Amino acid sequence: MEYRQLGRSGLRVSAVAYGNWVTHGNQLDDDAAAACVAAALDGGITTFDTADRYAQGRAEEALGKALSGVRRSSIELCTKVYLPVGPGANDAGLSRKHIIEGCHASLNRLGTDYVDLYQAHRYDDSVPLEETMLAFADLVRQGKVLYVGVSEWTAPQLREGRRLAAELHVPLIANQPQYSMLWRVVEAEVTPTCAELGLGQLAWAPLAMGVLTGRYQPGRRPPAGSRATDSFGGSFIARYSSDLLLSRVRQLRSIAEAAGCTMAQLAVAWVLHRPTVAGAIVGASRPEQLAETAGATTVRLDHELLARIDAVLGDLVERDPAKTARPNDVMPAWRPPPTAG
Repeated sequence: MEYRQLGRSGLRVSAVAYGNWVTHGNQLDDDAAAACVAAALDGGITTFDTADRYAQGRAEEALGKALSGVRRSSIELCTKVYLPVGPGANDAGLSRKHIIEGCHASLNRLGTDYVDLYQAHRYDDSVPLEETMLAFADLVRQGKVLYVGVSEWTAPQLREGRRLAAELHVPLIANQPQYSMLWRVVEAEVTPTCAELGLGQLAWAPLAMGVLTGRYQPGRRPPAGSRATDSFGGSFIARYSSDLLLSRVRQLRSIAEAAGCTMAQLAVAWVLHRPTVAGAIVGASRPEQLAETAGATTVRLDHELLARIDAVLGDLVERDPAKTARPNDVMPAWRPPPTAG
């Protein structure tokens, strides 16, 4: 495994990080989640990413249980706050009330005294940014949060957030964008801003929800048990489901073979070669998937291979910076956990 500094901070993260967005608490029970976490650790992965919103808190609980026997200082634990976690008026957003209460709830579910990176899951237009950053600052000073990050903020939002963070002496060090061969909306504005401000990027969905593994074939139904057949995950794969796009993705196989890797490793390695990217967040429903993706850190892509990737995908790549995610693009409205029976 390769370990990289996150931006200009002193925090080092594993180049491949483990995320549990659609798995823990949804697709996997606690035992299966623990097996995946163990495989991540065996592969040298030390950075774990989750959020209070994932599976209505069950994802944090499952991750906390799986890591309960691991030396705390040997891992980097990241979680997020913003998206709705309940029906109340203050159960979402970046108000001081929700940030402070959300952090305490996340620490309890994760079974830890602090998180290494606490991230604003989205930008909140309804709350003064000063209020948000001051709440983060207080959590840092209390030792409950070591570093602060954001996810899917635009370049102007990043710049203003960084300015306020500097005034409050808050270690705002990271941005977490969606980023893959097929989704490059951060390249025009966000990535240059991160370079300017010294922010590292932790890329989510580097496999484009699994599409870049080559698992989905044009003209065929998705394989049984795949994310595309899941009522939750399927909606996020819809943008990648055209036969034309899937046919182009199939052409990447020969490029992966030339690089001496699998298609999944090619996709992760591509992200890790991008400017300001410190880590790529991957999920897994089976332990062996992590052994594969962790190997992406050994893959080297030269200019010729990168050019071939661009030529294959062509105008199917999304580059519009205006498509930096908004809250409703990422999660459906809050719903209560299912009741027993």
